Amino acid sequence: MKTQSNCSLEHSLFLRRRRRESIVVQLARFGLLIAVLGIWELIAGLKLVDPFIISSPSRIAVQIGKLAADGSLFYHIGVTLWETVAGFVIAVVLGTGIALALWWSERARRILEPYIVVLNSLPKIALGPVIIIWFGTGSSAIVFMTVLVGIIVAILHMLGGFMATDANKILLLQSMGASKVQMLRKLVLPSALPQFVGMLKICVGMAWIGSIMGEYIVSKAGLGYLIVYGGQVFKLDLVMAATVILCALAGAMYALVALAERILTKK
Repeated sequence: MKTQSNCSLEHSLFLRRRRRESIVVQLARFGLLIAVLGIWELIAGLKLVDPFIISSPSRIAVQIGKLAADGSLFYHIGVTLWETVAGFVIAVVLGTGIALALWWSERARRILEPYIVVLNSLPKIALGPVIIIWFGTGSSAIVFMTVLVGIIVAILHMLGGFMATDANKILLLQSMGASKVQMLRKLVLPSALPQFVGMLKICVGMAWIGSIMGEYIVSKAGLGYLIVYGGQVFKLDLVMAATVILCALAGAMYALVALAERILTKK
């Protein structure tokens, strides 16, 4: 029979191994990034591939410095970030609310579910001309595109989470006389929390796809605008610089969602 001290020792060793593994993974990630950047710089520096085509980390850094120096960098970042965050929040709130309404009413769910699936399969970029006519050429059109890309995913993901609630537990609460509101508050919402967090992670990517897609179609500012403009005038350094900044912002937003996951799930 194990003593409490032996259990504590084994637990400490387990935690130490976990910490060591986490450090190894973080170092490996950082090392992989450095290796990729180093190889990329070497290929461009030796002109194994024309730097005009693939750019290079140093040229990208110089281009970002130029954008920061003339003040346009933070302006374009601010425009895209606002459009993305606004679309993300609206898509999550509306998507969760609609999924909740569909869970509440089986009849409404059976009527609307096929249409939601069809809308999910529709290429959203095909609606670009219609969106421009509806909302004009400002940021509102891009926010709408962002919402359009993310909301169907949010609805389907959260509806699946609500419907996956343990049927036996629902029957138990019904037998105890619980109302639908009580079942929702005490059982359905808590059990769907992992699905909600997963939906947030998916919608982060969808929000960036939607905002950049919208800026490709119609924009006067933003990272998508820089990418389109750089491609039109053959400034590949500008295209790559905007893409790198976009990746960094998307990663930061995903990290915030991961932090929210740890808080919500108390991990």
